[in-house]
Amino acid sequence: MSRRLTIPILVNVGENRYHQGVPKTWSEVAQRRLREAGYRNGPARVAVIGLLDSEDCCVSAADVHEALNDQVGLASVYRVLESLHAAGLVRRVDVGDGIARYEPLRESGEHHHHLVCTECGKVEAFDDPALERAIRRVEAKSGYAVEQHDVVLQGACDTCRT
Repeated sequence: MSRRLTIPILVNVGENRYHQGVPKTWSEVAQRRLREAGYRNGPARVAVIGLLDSEDCCVSAADVHEALNDQVGLASVYRVLESLHAAGLVRRVDVGDGIARYEPLRESGEHHHHLVCTECGKVEAFDDPALERAIRRVEAKSGYAVEQHDVVLQGACDTCRT
């Protein structure tokens, strides 16, 4: 009677090119789509995309430049952001202060809206399912096929009010 021995084998799919699957993170999607569009995969692009993927809200080119500790030149940050925007991977957010901000367009379609302090300029994200339902009702009543929307609420934050 022969005994069968089962040996578990662990495979790191990131190292095995035969098992590279569908990108899972926004960063992976962005890198792949830009590569397919003919953009070079340089360190500035990798750094900017990595930072955007980790952010909870929109950021300006100056915010990205500062967060990367000046490791990437400001002109390079602008070029990467514009290439991401041209490829439909980020959306440009206008909160009314004349500064272009960017945030990833995730394949899940998840999004949020923005609160802007008119005193200090702080921008915060907020979600409101009831607001989303109200927008869908307006869409149904109006006959419009709403493709995108953004709500920006402006006022003084808690810190500036006290």
